[in-house]
Amino acid sequence: MLIVMHHKASRKQIDTVIAAVRTMGLKAKPIPGSQRTAIGVLGNKGYIDDLSIRDLPGVKEVIHVTKPYKMVSRDFHPKGTVIKVANIEIGAGKRPIVIAGPCAVESEHQIIRTALAVKRMGADLLRGGAFKPRTGPHTFQGLEREGLRLLSLAKKKSGLPIVTEVMTPENVALVEEHADVLQVGARNMQNFDLLKELGRIRKPVLLKRGMSATIEEFLAAAEYIYAEGNPHVILCERGIRTFETATRNSLDLSVIPLINEMSHLPVIIDPSHATGKRSLVPPMSMAALVAGAHGIMVEVHPEPDKALSDGPQSLTIEGFGKMMAKIKSLISFLGFDR
Repeated sequence: MLIVMHHKASRKQIDTVIAAVRTMGLKAKPIPGSQRTAIGVLGNKGYIDDLSIRDLPGVKEVIHVTKPYKMVSRDFHPKGTVIKVANIEIGAGKRPIVIAGPCAVESEHQIIRTALAVKRMGADLLRGGAFKPRTGPHTFQGLEREGLRLLSLAKKKSGLPIVTEVMTPENVALVEEHADVLQVGARNMQNFDLLKELGRIRKPVLLKRGMSATIEEFLAAAEYIYAEGNPHVILCERGIRTFETATRNSLDLSVIPLINEMSHLPVIIDPSHATGKRSLVPPMSMAALVAGAHGIMVEVHPEPDKALSDGPQSLTIEGFGKMMAKIKSLISFLGFDR
């Protein structure tokens, strides 16, 4: 439920409404705005009888929000959220960011070489998987703890903040020690125990859309993190599974403007996993930025043909450099300083 106060409502009237909500055993979240103050009501398990609220002095209207996500919606938070990672700002009105790096951390030489190269070419954050959820059990599963150590070393050498995946609630604390942004992969989007645990930390979480998830399910997953107390959530569209087999997945670019309408959270695109083809990564990256994405996340490998994971969709270092030259021009054209 959302309680909208008159623009001339006094502080005392707002406090009275908050107290009334708490008397009902519910949580009240004030949402100040330039024109008026709204009060979000949380904690209900069903319909709320608003008779004791709507006639209180200063109340303009009461809106019953039936969505499974509330705190991540524009209803509760009209202004776009900006999330800080080190000195980088991600979100509404900010320059789109670029996250780049290999699918998996394979060796010290590989990750440091890639980190230094993508930093030189303009990447803002370094991605790399230490824990790898793979479809088959006989494929490379990641270096795990050693991979985290190598990511920390790459950060020290390059200065780039780290984005890496966490797969289980038990590993959140371990990954948090090394990562600046903790990623939830598509296969774990509805791992609710993991989402709740990530809601109890304060580092940003990059939440990927499940390969068969609706937008409502995607935003409801983000709500799990937000509702536990962590508002630093970045959404990531990485393609959905459809009947099409020419690409690895189908990149749903309509998600970008749609989520920007429905939610205040930043949304980025992963065109590497979405297409599965390195030739498609640059055009889809640029299309995503034109559509309003707050950033892109792409896979880069020094020798993609020898990669232990996702080689065909990984850009070469040279290819990433060529793409970044176009990205910088596009970002400037869109009115952002690079």
